[in-house]
This record gives sequence, structure tokens and C-alpha cells, in this order.
Amino acid sequence: MSESKILTERRGQLFLIGFNRPEKRNAADYELLTQLSLAYGEFERDAELRVAVVYAVGDHFTGGLDLADVVPHVGPDGLDVVPEGGINPWQVDGVQLSKPVVMAVQGTCLTLGIELMLASDIVVAADSATFGQVEVARGILPFGGATIRFARAAGWGNAMRWILTGDTFDASEALRMGLVQEIVPHGQQLERAVALAERIAARAPLAVQATLANARLAVREGDEAAENALGPELVRLMQSEDARIGVEAFLTRSEPRFVGR
Repeated sequence: MSESKILTERRGQLFLIGFNRPEKRNAADYELLTQLSLAYGEFERDAELRVAVVYAVGDHFTGGLDLADVVPHVGPDGLDVVPEGGINPWQVDGVQLSKPVVMAVQGTCLTLGIELMLASDIVVAADSATFGQVEVARGILPFGGATIRFARAAGWGNAMRWILTGDTFDASEALRMGLVQEIVPHGQQLERAVALAERIAARAPLAVQATLANARLAVREGDEAAENALGPELVRLMQSEDARIGVEAFLTRSEPRFVGR
């Protein structure tokens, strides 16, 4: 039996999801994409898991799509990589994760890798990272969310500079544009991403998820929709056991241990 192309590991309340096709620079064939979708679905369903960390084995995050393998799977409505129980990792089909994702990227990170970054919440890049949204050089368009999210994250001119030329850019440029939040020496990206994920996982999970949901609501439906949701969400959270734990920890100057209820 062949080794899985996506590795998964539960590490406390974290769920590590790893690209595992290093001999192909982690290029994504159809099997890898479906396994990735299933991993995202598993993360979403498990109430014990609070944060996902997406990374890649080897020196490169991904060389993009393995077009020779993927193209035959493209149907009249595009490419469907979500089997039953999965969630589209790029979240461009109306189904959104309710929990945060932290990414660690290194080396080559093309096309779908950038779109995973744009669909995640925090990105740590190795100083070796090189990025490219190169679909226009292959005769196709970015179909994992770059046309929707790149300009939102980086500004119109920055996005068009890179997605219309297909040119590559380095980690410093990605940081300048806001596509990544930190740069670390090559080899330290996963350790740093895990550390950030652990910081998030230590916070009240209901509050983290509500904060994430409201921020996304503002992006997708506008300020008014997010503003209207703030009051009811505050009331709901204040009635939770986690809110009681948080207040008690504040009063006793102790470290809270949230339970997600």
C-alpha cells in the first residue's frame, strides 16, 4: 500500500496536516487533493481539535497542480476534489471552516499553495520561500480563490502585478503585501507555526470561533451584517462556561483552562 500523500497528526488540541509528496516537490495530484479535503473535514468535525497547522514535508511546500494527473478529472463544472466527509480546503464552494488554520511554508510555493494561504488565517514563511500564481502561464486561471482573496489581502495593484504576469516573488515581498505574517529561517517554519497555533488553542475556543466568524462575516457581507451580530454573540458567549472560567482566572490571576462549553 502506498504511503499517504497527506499526513495527519493529533498533537494535543492541534491537528497537523502535511503535504507528503516531497519527491515531486509536493505537487498536488488528484489523490493528494481528495486526501487534503478529507483531512479538513476531519479537523472541522472533531470538537477536541481547536487549530489546524498545514505544512509540507521536504524542502518545498508545493510545486502546484500535477496537471497531467488532475486535468482528466475536470468536468463540466470544474474540478471536484471533495469526497463525502471532506471540506474544500480553499473554501470556495460556500462551506467555511469554523476553526482557525495556521500555515508553515518553505521553498517553492505555487498556485494552490498561495490560495491555501489566502484561505487560512496566519502564515509563517521560511526565508527560502518563493511564491508564484502562475496559472496564466499554463493557459488557465486561478480557481482556488486567488481572484477573490489576493486583492483583498494585498491590494488591487499588488495582486494584479503577480497574478496577471505569473512572475515569482520572494518571502519579503509576500510579507510586504500581507500574504505572510512572519518570516523565519528555513527549517524553523513549522516549529513557529505550531507555537502560534498553541497560543490560539490555549484561548477560549468558542470565543476564537466567534471572533473568526464575525471577521469573516464583515468581509463577506459587509460591516452592517457583522455589527448586527456582535451583540447577540456577546450575550451567547457570556453565558458560556468558558466566560465564567475566564472571569475567575482574571480575578485569581491564574491561567485559565478553557473547556469549549
